[in-house]
Amino acid sequence: MKRRQDLSTPRQRRRVGIHYDPDAFGQFSEAIARFLGTGRYLVIQTVIVFLWVTVNVFNIAPFDDYPFIFLTLILSLQASYAAPLILLAQNRQEDRDREQLERDREMAARTQADTEYLARELAGVRLALADVVTTEDLRDQLERINEALDKLISSADDSSPRQQPDA
Repeated sequence: MKRRQDLSTPRQRRRVGIHYDPDAFGQFSEAIARFLGTGRYLVIQTVIVFLWVTVNVFNIAPFDDYPFIFLTLILSLQASYAAPLILLAQNRQEDRDREQLERDREMAARTQADTEYLARELAGVRLALADVVTTEDLRDQLERINEALDKLISSADDSSPRQQPDA
């Protein structure tokens, strides 16, 4: 083994195998899972199996005799690929759901904080408006002043000497 002199960078291991884009493969698996979960796929598969069995039972062009071993092999192969693709699609959907749930929680927290802030502001405005004079308060006060002035004027009229009319 060689000794490395420069330890400032990590070793680069050589990767052997097929390199692929996990996101692209995930999108592909979701497309397959979406197709496998449709009625159209079930109808197509049913028609193919029915034709397969018909062709081989009635000896039209027999290529897979009665226990239909080749058909069983093909369906098993299809199931062996479909199951992991469906699980991968479900996992990706679960990840998206988890992220959406986290965003919803953050939005709910922000909304609650905003609501609490507005409630505090509204309470402050109500307290500030509790001491504000209203129009009705002014009207009542003016009526009292008018009544007091009327009393003063009437008492002043009663206390002033009356002039006798000239005869």
